[in-house]
Amino acid sequence: MADIKIINNYIDGAFVPSKSGQYLDVTTPYSGETIAKVAMSDASDLADAIVAAKAAFSQWGSMTVKARATILIKAHALLDSKKGELAELIMKEHGKNRAESIAELEKGLETLEYAMSLPQLIQGRNLEVSRGVLCSDRKDPLGIVASIVPFNFPFMVPFWTLPIAVGTGNVFILKPSEKVPITMARTIEFLTEAGLPKGVIQILNGTAPIVEAICDHPDIKAVTFVGTSRVAQLVQQRCISHSKRVLALGGAKNHLIAAPDCDINMTASDVVSSFTGCAGQRCMAASVLLVIGEQKELIDNIVKKAAGIQPGSEAGFVGPVIDLPSKEKIVKYIDESAAGGAQILLDGRSWSKDTSNELTKKGFWVGPTVILHKNKADAALHDEIFGPVISIYSCSSKEEAIEIENASPYGNAACIYTSSGAVAEWFTKRFTAAMMGINIGIPVPREPFSFGGMGTSKFGDLDITGDGSVEFFTMRKKITSKWGPPQDKNWMN
Repeated sequence: MADIKIINNYIDGAFVPSKSGQYLDVTTPYSGETIAKVAMSDASDLADAIVAAKAAFSQWGSMTVKARATILIKAHALLDSKKGELAELIMKEHGKNRAESIAELEKGLETLEYAMSLPQLIQGRNLEVSRGVLCSDRKDPLGIVASIVPFNFPFMVPFWTLPIAVGTGNVFILKPSEKVPITMARTIEFLTEAGLPKGVIQILNGTAPIVEAICDHPDIKAVTFVGTSRVAQLVQQRCISHSKRVLALGGAKNHLIAAPDCDINMTASDVVSSFTGCAGQRCMAASVLLVIGEQKELIDNIVKKAAGIQPGSEAGFVGPVIDLPSKEKIVKYIDESAAGGAQILLDGRSWSKDTSNELTKKGFWVGPTVILHKNKADAALHDEIFGPVISIYSCSSKEEAIEIENASPYGNAACIYTSSGAVAEWFTKRFTAAMMGINIGIPVPREPFSFGGMGTSKFGDLDITGDGSVEFFTMRKKITSKWGPPQDKNWMN
């Protein structure tokens, strides 16, 4: 028990236990062993955080954006120097391999770099709109804002919102996933060391009770959420009922389409990276590959490349999924596909059945899985599985492929693999996804381009990063002014 870390809330510049005194076990996906205990919070803990946030906002919100950016610059330098330590925490609590953990940190720091430029990004406008009449605007902070984040990116997703929210002058409440609270508990220590004043960021751990309290509290002006579509819609509706600004990102079912003229080796490598990276636990991962025609050579190549991936924690290996319920859900879809007549070309269920491998005897392991479907109604072709599973279906034409993609209620990502610019243009004009790739299976926009889906992948307006995030976390105020001629003569007039 001595090695088990206690993760408390962070309120007013200090770690404090929750009022309930209750804790939930945090396990490592590599073995299922308990590595920490995280506090369970409720509305009473939120009340304390609100008091601290209000006190901090009076000073933080009135600082110049340049002064706030100076602190963000120091934070970036410190966090960048601590990537090795933070990567170890991500690996331990989430299960990513080392390269994926470093990549996650670098992507989060990229958003921080964008926020460091806020003095240039949120300059107001001035325009003489009529003789003697001047219009100007400025972006003011909202006040107290909150972000509720998922387990799959313990650092990156909090940093989609945290740097821009505080950089624009807001004070920030973070609700990490109770499955991966360790990384952000350490990160807040680095942010404080960089000079962030107490009360500017509060961390409240827990499950549904604290999420509901955040949605309901009248002093919280805006909420972002990332998670399943079902919960995202509930969060949106609950926040709207309290006249709160809200952006809730949901799940995905991303379609990759391989045209007959695609580069087979490049396409196969990219598809495998897309569906196996982070053990498939990312909302931009490939879920469905629609091949136009049979394309046996491409499919065989995908199976061969995926079969070469082994379980482990280093680059090129695939780590475990987050917990037992996730593993059981993934296996259920593979079982049902096989029972329904689909062909399992590569079976990741074998990893946990391999008694000769000491690593996969414990923990929550599912290997890369390739399923060739014959029935368009198979659940695995439509539901978000959130694991290293790719469903392949052969289409007779590009029209059938786009019809299948368009039928999905989600709208996060879609990709076309082709050597033809005309084919690429045809598909990108017809995809019903907000983030599209051409020969790129994980078409995540890089800053300053913003991240955000459509359909049931996003509930709310604007995007969660980039200029959409700046707009979300600020109130645009407009001033129209006119001055009469001076009454007194002096040396200036």
